[in-house]
Amino acid sequence: MHRRDFLSLASGTVVWPGAGYGQQVMPVVGLLRSTPAAPFTDLVNALRKGLGEAGFEERRNVVIEQRWADNQVDRLPSLAADLVQRRAAVIVGNQSAVEPARSASATTPIVFVTGEDPVRAGLVASMSRPGGNVTGVTFFGGSQLNAKRIELLHELAPQAKVMAVLGDPNYPSFDRELPDVETAARAFGWRVVTERAVSKDQFELVFENFARSGANVLLVSGSPFFTSQRDALVRLAAHHKLPAVYDLRSLVSAGGLMSYSSSISDAYRQAGAYAGQILKGASPAELPVLQATTFQLSINLKTARALGLTIPPTLLTRADEVIE
Repeated sequence: MHRRDFLSLASGTVVWPGAGYGQQVMPVVGLLRSTPAAPFTDLVNALRKGLGEAGFEERRNVVIEQRWADNQVDRLPSLAADLVQRRAAVIVGNQSAVEPARSASATTPIVFVTGEDPVRAGLVASMSRPGGNVTGVTFFGGSQLNAKRIELLHELAPQAKVMAVLGDPNYPSFDRELPDVETAARAFGWRVVTERAVSKDQFELVFENFARSGANVLLVSGSPFFTSQRDALVRLAAHHKLPAVYDLRSLVSAGGLMSYSSSISDAYRQAGAYAGQILKGASPAELPVLQATTFQLSINLKTARALGLTIPPTLLTRADEVIE
């Protein structure tokens, strides 16, 4: 390694190959996620867009170092340590990445994107004054958001009697929110059947259990792991003829029936803008956690037809996006 490259790494910046001695060195932004990279190229592009809004363009005046754990959360500590060793000026990550990043460095600024309540999850002290070296963006909707999804399922399939729930026990909010999910379902007289999955290999058995239980509709809870395996989940829901509602639009674009959520891509754009502000000198302790204010209903009509469903006109007129 050349001495100039060593010095740039030690100061949290990188000199791009070919840069002259008079040119400004570039700060490093680390992207750390628990998922594989392939299904989430839109999030990387959204991060770039947010950085651009703050005046930073990759390879011109900022370097983005990406680290992906491929759904192996035990890899996150070493990936976080690597970013800290490379003197990342700020680390952007999903919720699972926050604690490993915080353990790797108590001073490196961290910007999270999460679907949870960040105060309840222990990520920040408060929404308005996060404190410490962590702030971020949340598209949290909590019990109200799940209740809305169940309401949509009931409007779609009012004759249903059994609701299946698929959860990721490694995603902390699932077990916390499950009692409220069950309460919302029982308000419609539905019986709730819950299954948990931590690996793709478990999906087939889970859906077979749903079929044996007589499930008529399905709620797939939020989880970065589930989002990374969206094609498998959508395929199994179609195979078992289960009308399903998901937490993100990307599962509907992949062939899922319906979702009700805010935009995770826009959340990463906002996270990129916050990372840019931090590069300019802002303190994460003083940047309030940003919250989603709009939610989008997406419906896939092609999937509805394949399931033999007729979407009620009242539901169609409320949809923000209808995929033909």
